[in-house]
Amino acid sequence: DSQAERLVAIDAALSKLAGLDPRLAQVIELRFFAGMEVEELANLLEVSVPTVVRDTRTAKAFLQRELDLPAPGY
Repeated sequence: DSQAERLVAIDAALSKLAGLDPRLAQVIELRFFAGMEVEELANLLEVSVPTVVRDTRTAKAFLQRELDLPAPGY
């Protein structure tokens, strides 16, 4: 159940990120769940490679902060 809870937490954090910045959530989904390379993603999103790298770093930091928060009610 711990793994299922972690997946639910990741999904909730990604949804929250998508509400704040849809492109950041899209970058995470395409890089880590679809396995796209940085260059492919830059072409798809019509942004530069450094932008994808920066978006990845920003999104990962956001998700890490969200996932480190204690669960409500605990």
